[in-house]
Amino acid sequence: MLFPQPSGPPPDDAGQPVCSARGCRAHGVWALRWNNPKLHTPDRRKTWLACDDHRTSLSEFLSLRGFLREVVEVGAGPADPPDDGS
Repeated sequence: MLFPQPSGPPPDDAGQPVCSARGCRAHGVWALRWNNPKLHTPDRRKTWLACDDHRTSLSEFLSLRGFLREVVEVGAGPADPPDDGS
């Protein structure tokens, strides 16, 4: 059985995950955990990564839509891999 490739930002050349902001190649140091209640079950969490510069703008984007659930530092605890798919 074939499995789809994970979605989300690819790692940089050093293998570090990068920020989910369009065009940003900085290290993702914040995990923005979210879900869309119209599409996802309440326990489902999707993850975007953010660098320090984009943490606020990405958080605001998700918050305005009622999607943001939590923001945690990468490596601070269990988190799903980055997933920007549906």
